[in-house]
Amino acid sequence: MTPRVELTPAAAELVRRLREVHGPLMFHQSGGCCDGSAPMCYPEGEFRTGGSDVLLAQLEVDGVEEPVGFWMSRSQYEVWSHTRLIVDVVAGRGSGFSLEAPEGVRFLIRSRVVEA
Repeated sequence: MTPRVELTPAAAELVRRLREVHGPLMFHQSGGCCDGSAPMCYPEGEFRTGGSDVLLAQLEVDGVEEPVGFWMSRSQYEVWSHTRLIVDVVAGRGSGFSLEAPEGVRFLIRSRVVEA
C-alpha cells in the first residue's frame, strides 16, 4: 500500500535536526495562509488540532523515537484526497511560523496522483 505522506531523505534529515533542538514534532498542511500551501512544522501540540482536522500519517523517521504526525484541515483534505503527499526541502526562507525558517530552507509539498 502506498503511504499517504512520505518524506524525502532531505526532509527526513531536517526533521532529525529539528527534533534535536525542539523535541517531538508535528506537521500541519497550511490551507493557503502565509506560505501558500506549505507544510508547517511545529513542536508537537503547539498547533491545536480538532474535529476539523484529519491526521493523514504518523511518519516514522530513522533516528527519531516518536512518529511525526502529519495533519491537514478536513476541507483541504477533500481537495488533496486523491494524492500522495511528498514532503521535500528546498533552499529559501519559508514562513516565520514553521520551525525550519531560520535554517534558510523550507518544507515543500510535491504530490502524485494515486489510483482509487
